[in-house]
Amino acid sequence: MSKNFWKKLNRPILALAPMAGITDSAFREICVRNGCDVAYSEMASVSALFFKPKKTLELLKFNASERPYVVQLFGKDPKHFAKATQIVTTELKPAGIDINFGCPAKKVFGHGSGCALMPQTDLAREIISAVCDNTDLPVSIKIRAGIEGRDAKSCVSTTAIDFIESIEDLPFVAVMVHGRTYEGGFSAVPNFEIVAEIKKIIPNKIVLANGGINTPEDAKNILDKYPTIDGLGIARGAWGKPYLFAQIKELLKIRTLGVSHPHSHLDTQCPSAVEYDFTAIKKIALAHADLLWESKGKTGMLEIRKHLAWYFKGFSNASELRQKLVQSKSVEEIKNILE
Repeated sequence: MSKNFWKKLNRPILALAPMAGITDSAFREICVRNGCDVAYSEMASVSALFFKPKKTLELLKFNASERPYVVQLFGKDPKHFAKATQIVTTELKPAGIDINFGCPAKKVFGHGSGCALMPQTDLAREIISAVCDNTDLPVSIKIRAGIEGRDAKSCVSTTAIDFIESIEDLPFVAVMVHGRTYEGGFSAVPNFEIVAEIKKIIPNKIVLANGGINTPEDAKNILDKYPTIDGLGIARGAWGKPYLFAQIKELLKIRTLGVSHPHSHLDTQCPSAVEYDFTAIKKIALAHADLLWESKGKTGMLEIRKHLAWYFKGFSNASELRQKLVQSKSVEEIKNILE
């Protein structure tokens, strides 16, 4: 596969994981500016692309500065996946396409998509094949540690290892593994042992660990303990901290040239990552606001409010500051409040 950008990335790879309502164009770009190696889109419905693609294609638009950019698709119908893949490949031309087998949201799971597909290995194989057969772009997948079967709707229990063993022969090139089960949601302690085990099963594919990575130290500890995995997927840890990628790289002292043996450059005596003060965070927040204004106008000014609340959490007088910021209606108003 000549277009496999994954092979060109230095290890460990630091990816911005897909998050509905969060990983839009502006957030992807601000993360890439601050050290992110590959950025995923928000989840896009294959059925929406199949029936009425215009609105979804608008949602998935990106700038060249966001590359390498991966579009993530979700659904349950292989025919819809096939058509959606063709549309995304020809209309958008991203660096790669990802299939969601990991979303635990009730609306998605109840529809039979996301994590609900993991016990349905025959259908999952059909979906992966439908995507791989309809694009020349590298195809990746996102999964969870498994389903315990405690939920009445899921019935069948399965693990990520079972799932990977059932599809390992298919031509996907990368997998991001969320270390929590479906039942674990976003609060259980992630199990990264399972990620390392998956790397043993598919040593020639890229394997990224995801879940509960909120500090540079979290990232370093995982990479130190599981040196065979290829990198990390950062999700909620980047809320209000798109600079987390840069902090991780500072802590790991990643070399910018060449690809050495995975993590051979990690320094266990590394000092803590660079701290970002109010001035530095203000600069990033304003850049983010500018990008949202450019891409979404007034709607962007509504969406930046949650990000501003995250950016300035924990500072002195933060409560009063955030109350003002979440009522702001323009970039200029945000600037004045922060001054």
